[in-house]
Amino acid sequence: MESKLSLMQFFLSSFHILTPLPQEQSSSTMATQFLILTLLIFCSTLTFTTAQVTNTGFVGSPDPKALGLKEKLSFSHFRFYFHERFAGSNPTSVFVVPPVPKYNSSTLFGTVGFMDTALTVGPEPTSKVVGRIEGLVAGTSQREFILLVVLNFVLTEGKYNGSTITVLGRNRITQNIREIPVIGGTGVFRFATGYAETNTIFLDPKTRSTIEYNIYVSHYF
Repeated sequence: MESKLSLMQFFLSSFHILTPLPQEQSSSTMATQFLILTLLIFCSTLTFTTAQVTNTGFVGSPDPKALGLKEKLSFSHFRFYFHERFAGSNPTSVFVVPPVPKYNSSTLFGTVGFMDTALTVGPEPTSKVVGRIEGLVAGTSQREFILLVVLNFVLTEGKYNGSTITVLGRNRITQNIREIPVIGGTGVFRFATGYAETNTIFLDPKTRSTIEYNIYVSHYF
């Protein structure tokens, strides 16, 4: 109500300023006054509309320092290995949906699997554990052996303890080096962006695999 009232008062004051001219004044002067009044009304309407948009009550500009963020980006490179077990009493990678029968022995199109396995600093399964990798994979191509991967790298060492890096993208298994986007993270990796390069060190589809991940990530911690 107050906004409408103040806007009306503005219009009235504008009309008061632009008082009628004597008849001897030229029509061009009257046209100029009309143009000025039109511009004043337009500007006031624009300001009123902008105020309505910005004062929504659910959008704000947080202080980065209040969120614990640094002013400058940091750039980090992490190298991890994980070791899948497909068989035995405690498999760490399992397929829960079989592929479409037509593609069972070729591209595995339609298959869905889950994994939960340790992240290590070296390619040996006995090397130091620094976290876990949790995620899912799905066969998404009818023509090639390609997996959609959704992976969370959950770290447990030092200042990274409890933080995660999330990777999501297309993994073309037949390539030596595959590149997958980093789409975000939590903890130390809030607002994280970057990419990961993955490489298959060893693969026996019936028993186990060893996969290398090099993750290049920018973040504010």
